[in-house]
Amino acid sequence: MNTRQAPRCGVQAELVPVVSVAERSVTGSARGFARGPSRGFTLLELLVVLVIIGLLAGYVGPQFFKQIGKSESKTAAAQLDALGKALDQYRLDTGRYPSSEQGLGALWVKPADESRWWGPYLRKAPPKDPWGREYQYKAPGQHGDYDLFSLGKDGREGGAGEDQDVTNW
Repeated sequence: MNTRQAPRCGVQAELVPVVSVAERSVTGSARGFARGPSRGFTLLELLVVLVIIGLLAGYVGPQFFKQIGKSESKTAAAQLDALGKALDQYRLDTGRYPSSEQGLGALWVKPADESRWWGPYLRKAPPKDPWGREYQYKAPGQHGDYDLFSLGKDGREGGAGEDQDVTNW
């Protein structure tokens, strides 16, 4: 570090430190003091945070997807209930349930051979089940006047959990 004397103007001389650019970049400050603690995270801290996030995701993720599966089954049950009420209203007006050939479409569009139809009995076309397939309708049914059901997530009869059939019986 070089020092220079201040110009003499009747004032007491004072030494002023002169710091070069090279010295400033090495020491981090003009006075030679080191900077305070670093503001970034160490690699170890980042790894600990990533492990914690991974553990939480491993625990919460499956619970979240299990709830989604339950909500799809509950949605299917609610839709079956609404379709059942529409089918009952159809029967009150016409004296019978739609045939299996007419299907659930008879709740939305008047069948050609039905003179006492006062529908539509649904606000819009019959919905698909939460898995994107048509609800199954059979009249007369094996379990009642009609059978109305969804084959679940797997699209096959039977099953357990999310694959379990959702029925009106």
